Order: sequence, then C-alpha cells, then structure tokens
Amino acid sequence: MINQSSIRAYAGRAEIRKSEQIVNEALVAGKQTAFLSHSHRDAELAKGLQGYLQAQGWMVYIDWEDTSMPPKPNRETAQKIKGRIKRLDWFIFLATANSANSRWCPWEIGFADGVKNIDKIVIVPTRDSAGNNHGSEYLDLYRHVDTAQGGGVGVFRPTDKRGVLLEDVTP
Repeated sequence: MINQSSIRAYAGRAEIRKSEQIVNEALVAGKQTAFLSHSHRDAELAKGLQGYLQAQGWMVYIDWEDTSMPPKPNRETAQKIKGRIKRLDWFIFLATANSANSRWCPWEIGFADGVKNIDKIVIVPTRDSAGNNHGSEYLDLYRHVDTAQGGGVGVFRPTDKRGVLLEDVTP
C-alpha cells in the first residue's frame, strides 16, 4: 500500500500542461503513456501520482485536463475515454474510497480489462490518513504498485513478492 500523503507530496511537481499535449508528445517520443482512472474527488492525489510517474519518465493522462472533453459527462465522454484507454500503453487505477464509490471508475477498469493486456493494467492501492487500505479487492486480479524491498516503488504481479522497480518497467 502506498500512503496517500506520499502521493500528495508530488502534486505540485507535475508539469503544468494539458494532458492531451503531454500524451501526444510522449507518443511521438516513444515514452510510456498511461490512462489514470481515479475519482475526480481525488484530484490532488491524481495530480500527485501524475507528478510521481512523470518523474519516472511516464506521461500520464488525466481526463479533466483534456480540453476536448465535454463539460458535463455524456456519451461523447465515454467514447473519448474508451479511445484513450485503448491508445495509451497502460491503465492505472488509483484505488481510494472515492474511486471505489465512483460510477465511472469501475466502468473504466471493466472496459480496460476487456481491451488491454492484463499486464498493462496496474492498481495503485492506497492507505488513507485514518489507516484504511483501499484497492485490496483488485490485488489478486492485476499487477499492483507497492513499496519495494530495499526502497523505491515497484510493480508486482498478483501473487509475487518480487517485482520490477517502476522506473525499469517498459511498455
């Protein structure tokens, strides 16, 4: 589990550019790209995770930064989200109490499960300030992010105790 306070520490470090610009540049440059599924109520956590992953060389798409999205979610929103999930290398699910209660987040992970290689879906389980863990319901299904033995952050397969450091994960 990753402490939410650790993710928040990166919130101010993300580039101040729109997600679609960042992702388009990354695709041209051959950098890793990821769709970040999260509750909009966790905007600060989403920005923190985006900043952390950018420090690792990943370019992360956040839907509410995309100026082409409709102002109010509708059918067009769903179509654009589907297109981004398909197009980007990774699908990352930020597991919080808010994402578990969201109407969109479970739909997004369900869609990703149907169109992406299972190894390209990663859960970021979190622990909130009250000590509550979020995301454990997915840990037996998908790879997940956790603190690596010896420091750093790694990506682990569901049943493995050993993983790959995040910066060493390739598309």
